[in-house]
Amino acid sequence: MRRLYSLVLSCAAPFAFAVVLWRGLRDRSYWQGLEERFGWGRRMSTPTVWLHAVSLGEMSAAAPLIRAMRTQHPEIPLLLTTATPAGRARGQALLGANADVRFLPYDTPGSVRRFLARIRPRLAIIMETELWPNLLGQCERLGVPVVLASARLSAKSVSRYRRLGKLFSGVFTANVQVAAQSAEDAGRFQAIGAAPARTHVAGNVKFDLQLDPQILDRGRRLRAAFGELRPVWIAGSTHAGEEEQLLDAHAALLAERPDTLLLLVPRHKDRFAAVAELLARRGVRFVRRSGGIAPDEGCQVLLVDSVGELAELYASADVAFVGGSLVAVGGHNLLEPAALGLPVLTGPHYSSSREIALLLLERGAALQVKDARELKSVLRRLLHDPAERGRIGAIGKQIVESNRGSVARLLALIEPRLADSPSATR
Repeated sequence: MRRLYSLVLSCAAPFAFAVVLWRGLRDRSYWQGLEERFGWGRRMSTPTVWLHAVSLGEMSAAAPLIRAMRTQHPEIPLLLTTATPAGRARGQALLGANADVRFLPYDTPGSVRRFLARIRPRLAIIMETELWPNLLGQCERLGVPVVLASARLSAKSVSRYRRLGKLFSGVFTANVQVAAQSAEDAGRFQAIGAAPARTHVAGNVKFDLQLDPQILDRGRRLRAAFGELRPVWIAGSTHAGEEEQLLDAHAALLAERPDTLLLLVPRHKDRFAAVAELLARRGVRFVRRSGGIAPDEGCQVLLVDSVGELAELYASADVAFVGGSLVAVGGHNLLEPAALGLPVLTGPHYSSSREIALLLLERGAALQVKDARELKSVLRRLLHDPAERGRIGAIGKQIVESNRGSVARLLALIEPRLADSPSATR
């Protein structure tokens, strides 16, 4: 089975690489580190701790663990890998000037061998759910301890992995520890081959998010520039097919309160131009964040065509809608606006963070809407009721605070593996 998988991956890799080259015609960040996708790259002189986070969301979620590892083990080089340019940029921002952030290679035998020979990992930390058979198999052969951190697995994924039989059941070897987000996730990993003795419940590292103390101050300054008295709501990490619904809801709000401002933040920067065209077609009065011009009283939408400002933009708003949830994407991080004390709105599609979404919804820190009409109704109520916004926001902050601790549990699991790794004494 593994040989067939490797053959299929080897045939598919050139096509995947062609897609990267094609995307690079519009976004040159896709052309960074092209050789890394086949395992080439700088050789490390010292064994590393290697952490993989597939994209921007996972890299942001891993930030508390990355900071903790750098604090506790400043002497060990930390190398990050990701699969997307946005994840790479976030990783570089987290590590600073001395960042070593690379693209994870395709899971072909040759690419994996080259990659591991160059980075010399003494420990691998893989965030959430990235089960690459050749990569994990080579880690086993080299004796590299692997921790699947903040690991999650949906019921649908269990069925898919089971259909592939021994290909994935064989990845849970003695060097692999699963640190699941919940007891349900732990059970699902065991259902596809993880040993109970090497499966633990460590919680969700996303609850350990650390907000810059200056974010609230920056948010207040932004709000002063937008207008203290006007209603402001934000739609973060939006996707195609979703902006139209958000703008329908916003148009209804404007009919009652013409100075209402929407901060519209598309998830991917390669969609900024398309969203600007949508706003122009609909006759919406908007300004682009990249233009550096604050929205005046006549501005209806601030199009946030910049990266890295989402937290302070959340801090400037009255209510937050988190995107990827009115369309079948699976939703994005609900905890950041909740930690800032905002009422959080989500659509019905939140499978990517199902446990978090259900917790917030059940406790009343988040509200679910199914379409533009419901979104407008909930927004209208909340934007006119500061006391209710404060009550809901306080619940969210309390939930985040009470669920912290995943990083400490992960470190307790990681430390013994780090000490026992074959490179520890090199």
